[in-house]
Amino acid sequence: MTTIYKICPAAEWRAAERAGIFRGSAVDLRDGFIHFSAADQVAGTAAKHFAGQSDLLLIHVDADALGDALKWEVSRGGALFPHLYGDLRTEAVIRAEPLPLGPDGRHVFPPLQK
Repeated sequence: MTTIYKICPAAEWRAAERAGIFRGSAVDLRDGFIHFSAADQVAGTAAKHFAGQSDLLLIHVDADALGDALKWEVSRGGALFPHLYGDLRTEAVIRAEPLPLGPDGRHVFPPLQK
């Protein structure tokens, strides 16, 4: 199983859990797909797009459960990033956990699966 990651404000994710589906953040909706990161990319994503933000969740997603709607496309620095062209069904989510800020103001990540 390949795991990919989404960083999401807690309130936004809780609403998705109640609905059973996540349609994306404002940036995702603007871009036409839901942005994800691989294990080796997610800390960079947090630093670039979520610096200093608290009350975030790290969403662990089973990439294999997303089927053909998941595309790996060139993005930041020429790396391939996972993009979901469609809604994220919450049953594809392995778990959601807090993504706290450490004393240095950077996010503290749990051990990640690839």
